[in-house]
Amino acid sequence: MINFTKLDPIKALVWAAIINGVTAAPVMCFMMLMASDPKIIGKRRLPVYLKGVGWTATLIMALASIAMFLTSGK
Repeated sequence: MINFTKLDPIKALVWAAIINGVTAAPVMCFMMLMASDPKIIGKRRLPVYLKGVGWTATLIMALASIAMFLTSGK
């Protein structure tokens, strides 16, 4: 289907990756908040070490997204 358009498939893949990377940090943040809320999750709350790993990964994703915008050069 993409062969019949003037869309460059490589550019489409790059833009899909950029959009995925930018939206990943907010989604991870909401997931961590929901997984830590006893009203939502009930008795099966996350252990402290998994909360630490999750928030660390969320922070790394947010910093990577910010770094991408700061170094884009346009």
